Amino acid sequence: MAKPLVYNATLVERVDLTDALCLYRILPDERPAPGWFTPGQYCVLGANNEVKPELGSVRRSMSIASAPEDGGPIEFYIRYVGKPESDNPLTHLLWKLKNGDRMYMRPVAAGVFTVKDTVGVDDPRLRVMVAAGTGSAPFVSMVRSELRRNPKADLSQWVLLHGASYAADLGYRDELNRLVAEHGLRYWGTVSRPKDSPGWHGDVGRVEQFFAPDRLGDLEARLGLPPGGFTSKSAVIFICGLQGTIGTTITNLCARGFVPDHKRMREALGVAAEQPATLFYEQYDTEPVIDIKNPDVVAPLAAQLAAALKSL
Repeated sequence: MAKPLVYNATLVERVDLTDALCLYRILPDERPAPGWFTPGQYCVLGANNEVKPELGSVRRSMSIASAPEDGGPIEFYIRYVGKPESDNPLTHLLWKLKNGDRMYMRPVAAGVFTVKDTVGVDDPRLRVMVAAGTGSAPFVSMVRSELRRNPKADLSQWVLLHGASYAADLGYRDELNRLVAEHGLRYWGTVSRPKDSPGWHGDVGRVEQFFAPDRLGDLEARLGLPPGGFTSKSAVIFICGLQGTIGTTITNLCARGFVPDHKRMREALGVAAEQPATLFYEQYDTEPVIDIKNPDVVAPLAAQLAAALKSL
């Protein structure tokens, strides 16, 4: 049983977007200095189980949605886990909290899922951010940070593709649509259950389907690229979401020369060590998202990737 946590932060505001999606704005007792994290990083939240103290405490890593230039509370975008694998899930404890309640937040950020730590801030290619559900949080942090540093920033280099089951689950949609109108952000939400989303007239299907062979041409047209122009020469990919979202995006984009930043996967696909990665994803599980031990899976992907890299 995990030891009880010493609470060091206050939930100053929660915004319930749906029954299962919530924004938590948390203020640590010792406020970190501005710029204490890089957009794309995460920190650890935690709580003690007061109802069943025999279960102890629980803590989990959560992506930060705030910009590092912001003062005040730190924002997190969290989904309630309806079918948890743990008998002491953090979200079940968080959902009981109200404004003013105490909790734990480790005021130290971690992770290298950042532009700076991947392709570098001066990389001129399109930054295509693929988010499933609450996976949009690190990307919201990134574009917010651009605007905090330059309120007139041109965001046309940034492309956010966000998938959810229902239109109501597309958190930050209003804010992102404002950035489309005012700063040139390329943002498209997609809903996998449109029949249950009355009034939805946007894209349908899972977010990874933007890269399906029969739909990639449409994405190229939206981005102003010529047919076949969506390659690792014109774009880099960042993914935060479900295993299936990550794996399917990788398999769809091998033929366009996108190299995943995962050592074992690169080796299985026959990628040379000096070949720079162009597809990055946030994943807490160290296992590859595709079955690299299955030659029927790996061989065609390796051939597609090799041919694409040769042609670039």
